[in-house]
Amino acid sequence: MSRTPFIAGNWKMHKTVEEAEEFIQGLLPRVYAADAVDVAICVPYTALTAMVDSTRGSRVGVYAQNMHYASHGAYTGEVSASMLTELEVGGVVLGHSERRQFFGETDEALQQKVPAALEAGLTPILCCGETEDERERGDTERKLRHQILEGLEKVPKDRLHEVVVAYEPIWAIGTGLTASPQQAQDACAFCRALVAHFSKDAAEQVRVLYGGSVKGENAKELLALEDVDGALVGGASLDPDSFGDIVDAAA
Repeated sequence: MSRTPFIAGNWKMHKTVEEAEEFIQGLLPRVYAADAVDVAICVPYTALTAMVDSTRGSRVGVYAQNMHYASHGAYTGEVSASMLTELEVGGVVLGHSERRQFFGETDEALQQKVPAALEAGLTPILCCGETEDERERGDTERKLRHQILEGLEKVPKDRLHEVVVAYEPIWAIGTGLTASPQQAQDACAFCRALVAHFSKDAAEQVRVLYGGSVKGENAKELLALEDVDGALVGGASLDPDSFGDIVDAAA
């Protein structure tokens, strides 16, 4: 089955609104002709409205980097899915390793966040991945199995194909290290097989992204892999030309 490539840039805690506006003016001409690729930028809350306005009518979607599973309530510092859709945000990153490491994000919380995002009309990018110690111990598959099966447990079967899964080996994030093509293929294929635990049809449709020091120089080789449908890009997404090179590699 043919799956549309998806390149998502995760800005993390970078860029003021002014810097974001400057970035998007540089990016839009680069991706104008990339009609065979879905493109999104995952930006800080403060830049969401400006980026939605600046990308309106373009090929670039605007995603958030987190949300709460509740629709409202006494959750200081949080935002709900409906607050994001009111801003016309298209999707949200959920369970990024930095959220898990620094803010105590749990698989149990993600089990509620993923269906809440879908219910609100957002595309969730569910992140999963192992540490260097876990890989060296041979625990990669155990870790991915737990994260994906927990994260998708409450998603209706007829909506599983709408979820995007992002495999991000934690040891390769921001380190300059990249999984070998074989490591990336094996892990992404395993992620797809885990989706098949719920629905084989959905597993064929769901897009699996690779994230971990993706840049223009290695993107083409990674994106050519059978079970890699795109990339969740960190550092290289902060520069419009570098990010544009990765989009070009997916086209």
